[in-house]
Amino acid sequence: MKDYKCVIFDCDGVLVDSELLGNQVFVDMANEHGAGIDISYAMWHFKGGFLNDSIKQLETILQKELPSGFESEYRQRSYEVFSTHLKPVEGVEQVLNKLTVPFCVASSGPQEKIKRNLATAGLSSYFKNNIFSCYDIGKWKPDPAIYLHASKTMGYDPNECLVIEDSFKGAKAATSGGFDVYGYTLLNEDPDFENEVTKTFEEMTELISLLNLK
Repeated sequence: MKDYKCVIFDCDGVLVDSELLGNQVFVDMANEHGAGIDISYAMWHFKGGFLNDSIKQLETILQKELPSGFESEYRQRSYEVFSTHLKPVEGVEQVLNKLTVPFCVASSGPQEKIKRNLATAGLSSYFKNNIFSCYDIGKWKPDPAIYLHASKTMGYDPNECLVIEDSFKGAKAATSGGFDVYGYTLLNEDPDFENEVTKTFEEMTELISLLNLK
């Protein structure tokens, strides 16, 4: 068992239970414009990615441009859902309480979204300023830049870090950067995901034994 010196968590779907909520909002809005997609399609094609890329994919499906306010409306509608329904991923607090090495979060979402979601889920105190956003560096998963940025800022090389991910795009970003990745498979819809990670686990508390936490 490799001893990692730092653990880097993705946020949506790994720390906070937001993937189904956020993707359902996206599906609802997409279908209001005639897309005819469902939540399974969204979880496969949009999960873990850059929102603007998802919007471009949706425009390809629709064969038309979406209104300029689509992104801001999505942000507002998802925030409203998150504010009343968002919870921490089951078991993640047990893991965070047992971790003895430094850890942080690296997400495709904006800083404001990450901080708001962590606060809503009651996880802010665990991360404080160790929060890294793709928006800060202008590069998004599956580009490895966000994980390289997070590990460098935390003071570790990629081979000293473990990334926890739940999406193919996120796992690809980490492996491309030279990181080991443990893949959380509970809500996985992408058949390529499990081939991209170092190990898989279905319950968050499995990390306790996988990482030899006491």
